[in-house]
Amino acid sequence: MEDLFRTMRNIEADRAAALEEFADLLIAHASAEEDKVYPALRRYKNVDGEDVDHSVHEHHEANAALLALLEVEDTTSEEWEEKLEELVTAVNHHADEEERTLLNDARENVGDDRRAELGRAFREARAQYLKADCGSVENVRKLVAAADD
Repeated sequence: MEDLFRTMRNIEADRAAALEEFADLLIAHASAEEDKVYPALRRYKNVDGEDVDHSVHEHHEANAALLALLEVEDTTSEEWEEKLEELVTAVNHHADEEERTLLNDARENVGDDRRAELGRAFREARAQYLKADCGSVENVRKLVAAADD
């Protein structure tokens, strides 16, 4: 993620290609979490359901920031720089907060075998999303529109 952020900040790099790769990875990651991990974590009494809900909300915020950047046509523009920093901020905030709350709860309250099982399910779902071109601008638009409903 950080490598792709650095590439997208580099005026001499192929920013559009880096964004395409990042979009696929971000959407696949969030979608797999929401499909396979979050529903399981909701069933644990010592895992805060509000933290799960908040993480889903932050995925929606990151998706909206991603869409805003995907819709910028000129990768050398000031608009690109602004939208990129909004995306970086949203993603970094979510990763930091999720690590400190939800994932710590899971480490403390979900057994090793079950966490390993969830990890396998996550990786399989993520791979399927990546095969489906989940980061395309059309798909991200659908995700953002669905979250707004």
